[in-house]
Amino acid sequence: MHQVNIHEAKTHLSRLIQEALEGEEVVIARGNQPVARLVPVRRGGPERRIGGAKGLVRSIADDFDAPLDDFSDYQ
Repeated sequence: MHQVNIHEAKTHLSRLIQEALEGEEVVIARGNQPVARLVPVRRGGPERRIGGAKGLVRSIADDFDAPLDDFSDYQ
């Protein structure tokens, strides 16, 4: 981790971004007080695909969508 002041962060933003991408923690401070941390944005996981779970559910009970007795007071 290394700390830079706001002026240095504005002047060397590209270099600081590259350091963050390489795993270095960069803290931006006003005076001597840390106010922000520069970290890379996490990339999303694998792209979702429609129908990706097809074939995983083998059977569904006949009463799957039947009303539950415990909730009769709420109906």
